[in-house]
Amino acid sequence: MTGPSAQPGSRILGTGHYLPKKVLTNQDLEKVMDTSDAWIASRTGIRQRHIAAPEEATSDMATHAAKAALQSAGISAADIDLIIVGTISPDVPMPSAAVFVQRNLVALGTRKDCPAFDLSAACAGFIYGLSIADAFVRAGTAKHVLVIGVELLSRIIDWTDRGTCVLFGDGAGAVVVGPATGDGRGILSTHIYSDGSMIEALQIPGGGSRLPFSQEVLDKKLHLVQMVGMDVFKYAVKALTASVQTALAANKMAPGDVDWVIPHQANVRILDAVQSRTGIAKEHFFINIDQTANTSSASVPIALDQAVRAGKVKPGQSLVFCALGGGIAWGSALVRW
Repeated sequence: MTGPSAQPGSRILGTGHYLPKKVLTNQDLEKVMDTSDAWIASRTGIRQRHIAAPEEATSDMATHAAKAALQSAGISAADIDLIIVGTISPDVPMPSAAVFVQRNLVALGTRKDCPAFDLSAACAGFIYGLSIADAFVRAGTAKHVLVIGVELLSRIIDWTDRGTCVLFGDGAGAVVVGPATGDGRGILSTHIYSDGSMIEALQIPGGGSRLPFSQEVLDKKLHLVQMVGMDVFKYAVKALTASVQTALAANKMAPGDVDWVIPHQANVRILDAVQSRTGIAKEHFFINIDQTANTSSASVPIALDQAVRAGKVKPGQSLVFCALGGGIAWGSALVRW
């Protein structure tokens, strides 16, 4: 976690994202379960989500997003000193999805010994990764860090549980973090938190060392996402509001100073509540949940890249990122673009 400084030590040099071609709409779900477009949209803001093809793995999506971010940054894969992947749905339990990405990028020039690792902070994974990348660049330990948020949630959710399966989608987002240039633009501060007392609110209880894979785990679907929706909702509103306010206070900024909030796209009702409590105008929230649903750690970088490529984000503007997920883990970052 980094605090404000007279000059940022790092900045985001480029962004990229990837969404699978297959689109699953609410109307499609109406045909296979007891739900409706009106019910889903009114409670979540979601209209559709993207679903990975059978042959696609998490690292494949991450690689697509990484390539786009490298191109946006105007640097080659050979310039990357560290790869960080935030995900709870890696290709395999071991090794990390990040080393698959590293292998995929070797053909583009990435060093064969480039360090790469995953971090597990669920929907807050990108914020955590950005915090680490900022620290590495500030310290001079790395010059260019590739940070990726990626999830293939369609394979770890219970498609018979309409309370959760309608919420999630697949996708990847990436940024390249590099040195700031002294013009005041860059990552001003990052703020990360967790509360282990809320573990049971959002978890995948089976498949690890506590409950190893067994027929019972499979029969009870303990290897799939479980969520106590109302508990997560209440905690998210409180924690996201506080983290945004912390980021503003740390940099002596007021709500009116924020040009864009790029939030985790979990539920439009959560975002409405955070908007109301922070006092940041609703038109300054970039929202794409209707098109992507909740892509967990990929959510913020996907939204960021879409906002950048749409020309909404302009040099010198102030951006706040915020996200909350299983752990409970959450965080925020304030960036001058």
